[in-house]
Amino acid sequence: MSPTVQLRSLQTIVPDVPLDQETVRDVFAGQPGLSRLTQRLVTASFNGSGIETRHTVLDELALDAQASDPLFYDRSSGELLAPGTKARNEIYIREADRLFVEVARRALQADPDLTAADVTHVVTVSCTGFHAPGPDFEIVRALGMPDSVERYHLGFMGCYAAMPALRAARQFCLADPDAVVLVVSVELCTLHLRSAEDPDMIIASSLFSDGAAAGLVTARSFDSGAPAFLLDRFRTAIASQGEKDMAWTIGDSGFEMVLSTAVPQIIGESIRTALRPLWDDDDELAAAFEDDRIGDPVAHWAIHPGGRSILDRVQERLHLSDEQLHPAREILREYGNMSSATVLFVLRHILDSAETRAGDRVAAMAFGPGLTAESAMLTVLASGA
Repeated sequence: MSPTVQLRSLQTIVPDVPLDQETVRDVFAGQPGLSRLTQRLVTASFNGSGIETRHTVLDELALDAQASDPLFYDRSSGELLAPGTKARNEIYIREADRLFVEVARRALQADPDLTAADVTHVVTVSCTGFHAPGPDFEIVRALGMPDSVERYHLGFMGCYAAMPALRAARQFCLADPDAVVLVVSVELCTLHLRSAEDPDMIIASSLFSDGAAAGLVTARSFDSGAPAFLLDRFRTAIASQGEKDMAWTIGDSGFEMVLSTAVPQIIGESIRTALRPLWDDDDELAAAFEDDRIGDPVAHWAIHPGGRSILDRVQERLHLSDEQLHPAREILREYGNMSSATVLFVLRHILDSAETRAGDRVAAMAFGPGLTAESAMLTVLASGA
């Protein structure tokens, strides 16, 4: 019998600078040279996002900032600037490493049974910047881990990348029951936002934000009852269409997101096919799914909030209740879309909820370029409520 593997000590943090969605909307809509049609599209995208606040590592975007040599936003003229990719990535190196180390440290400090000395593997996740030696190296050095810790980085996979990171961590633990895997995701999406007339970039500018999350994955057994999920199984699916509707490339003025208005429809059309293999080994769940009542045996849904319309389509197609989509909508409202870190924020929200009980089933799902859908079944081992 295979050992059970748990995800524990989930921690999340966001940068210090908040972005009010209405204020950011007015800045983007007020850029010189925008057509009236583009201004209306900006207003509609921001107003319909389901977001109230986001966060950024860019201090010059703070409401009281007075940057003498602005790089992203000239407050005196109200104009958004367009720094090159190198300048953006230099900020990523500095700020992302700081967040990687801080959220990893918090995950270890939150665990009653594990310390940095117990960690055998570090898996880092990010798609918003590059450098080597990378964040995996910085975490090991900053937290005083042995040089022998195995390090892996999942880069440039997009919004679904935390899911394969957890899947890989689970595989490490199944292969070695004594393993302890530190999984850390940091995304600084605001480094790549810019003014544009392209509808895809406008949608991206209305959604994306910065955030960091970390947790520990292990098959070891403990008596402390720390808040945790059992990682039961994972599945991957690719939509029959959508390869050109969600993509992430590198341009001269930052990374460029393709996020077409067709994405919610594609997810709605493919989500049932993508999820069906997740129930293959469970007759009860398979029957409930076919009868459109999967929300009964699966109490909680950690859906990556790629946008409000995506959540609307998922809720409609799976016949889920408002309460079951509340964690995803709440994370979207408070923090925006933080790419790969976001689904970990939703899982943390579920774990901290007063409504969550040990033994509850949880379905998690995240979407990204391809169009790829990564899904997982989890069971609440102990909640933090």
